[in-house]
Amino acid sequence: MNFAGTWSLVRLALRRDRILLPVWLIAFALILQSAVATFTKLYDTAQERAELAASVASNPTFEALYGPLYGDSTGAFLSWRYGTTIGVFAALMSLLIAVRHTRAEEETGRLELVRAGVVGRLAPLTSSLITVYLANLVLFALTAAITAGGGLDGAGSIAFAFQITVNGVVFGTLAGLTAQITESARFASGLAGLALGGCYLLRAVGDTGGPAWLSWLSPIGWALRLRPFEENAWWVLGLFAALTAVLLTGAYSLQRRRDFGAGLVAPRPGPATARPSLRTPLALAWRLQRGLLLGWVIGFVLLGAVFGGAANGVEDIFDSNPQLMEVLERLDQGSIIDIYMTMIMGITALIVSVYSIQATLRLRAEETGLLAEPVLATGVGRVKWAAGHLAFAVIGPAVLLLTAGAAMGLVYGAAVGDVGGQLTSSLRSSAVQLPAVWVLTGLAVALFGLAPRLAALAWAALVVFVLLGQLGPILQLDQWAMDLSPFTHVPAPSASTFDAAPLLWLLALAAALTTAGLTGLRRRDIASAG
Repeated sequence: MNFAGTWSLVRLALRRDRILLPVWLIAFALILQSAVATFTKLYDTAQERAELAASVASNPTFEALYGPLYGDSTGAFLSWRYGTTIGVFAALMSLLIAVRHTRAEEETGRLELVRAGVVGRLAPLTSSLITVYLANLVLFALTAAITAGGGLDGAGSIAFAFQITVNGVVFGTLAGLTAQITESARFASGLAGLALGGCYLLRAVGDTGGPAWLSWLSPIGWALRLRPFEENAWWVLGLFAALTAVLLTGAYSLQRRRDFGAGLVAPRPGPATARPSLRTPLALAWRLQRGLLLGWVIGFVLLGAVFGGAANGVEDIFDSNPQLMEVLERLDQGSIIDIYMTMIMGITALIVSVYSIQATLRLRAEETGLLAEPVLATGVGRVKWAAGHLAFAVIGPAVLLLTAGAAMGLVYGAAVGDVGGQLTSSLRSSAVQLPAVWVLTGLAVALFGLAPRLAALAWAALVVFVLLGQLGPILQLDQWAMDLSPFTHVPAPSASTFDAAPLLWLLALAAALTTAGLTGLRRRDIASAG
């Protein structure tokens, strides 16, 4: 009876994720499809691939980002550039799904209602892991089909599909374990995410001059040792099978022993009375948001430094490909380094948008968790309460973008002996992205204020904007479709003619969306215990 109701819960999980999962999988498929087409077209001769391989081998920053390159075939380049990247995102997808259907359900009380029926003790954990494994199975099939369909080797395509999905399986299972450790879904996700980041760091250090054995401590490093399209080292899969078995044993052991609603680590009780510094909504928001912001700042310092180090080899890579150089000259957006910084900060802005939406939707979490009602009962106005959190959704992205830009400019400037000039250029590339990020902030506020049940659609909007920006030109979409993304309208700061008008329009749109959301918040009902 421990597993009674498992398949019913699987169907429920798939129904609840009927939008979320397809968005993830379609995004992965489109990225892979465009990647296969791009590498096949841009590097279609052995000489071009050999020159690219030499450029990659001479730049340790690329090895830190993507891992070592094990060959000069089109498949090897595809595996090097996207195997680790998509693998990490597959791991992120998996751990979020696992926590969403285990600890989050338990924390909100929904699982207690489900357990009132014929549901075994181990069924919720089992169903969540089955959902994770099914998602990765679909991703495996898509990856193998797209790469093999693009003319690449069949066995290599299967190995490449394993390279991406094995980390999804491992970290999804790990999240099933962390969900048993803590009573908080956020903390469970954080623990699994911290492990993912730690494994990525171990792999990066081990592959860039550090002790090589460090990379063997990381599942992300194991996946690279599969070497798709070159060696296809199938024996590496045994390491993943063994680790998954250990994690499963730990997760089920804790699930059997703990009480419902409890975790291995008990939460620390807070003080009986609040400090005077918590008397304002802004101070309370700071107390709730500071950990999230600090974690992102640390991550963006490292990210900016890595991108700054990678800038050293950018000119060599572009010089080795006349087609790319011709495209850059037509763009008229400054030097190669200027274009590189603008491109990198454009990608960084999309990542910053994740933080912006997180910070904004903390309002929704406070409301549905019935934590907003006691605050509003003290006489604090709704707009004032919301403004405390929105301060972080507005100022936080500025801090993150400028932090990443400063780190990138300082590292690259120090390498070329022009700290002042490169720092100015990188900060300028960072600052112009802010209005586009704030449009997403405003959209999240508007959804929260006007249609709170649809607030999560802010994430869908971000995914659409990412796909438009990254795949729109490759798919040759009409300009009106490209213009749906606010990031399309960000001008190049190093172009011969800089037009600030689009930035002003983006700021106006962000302000209008925020105003509409706050107006809706003042007029609608607030979730309450009654």
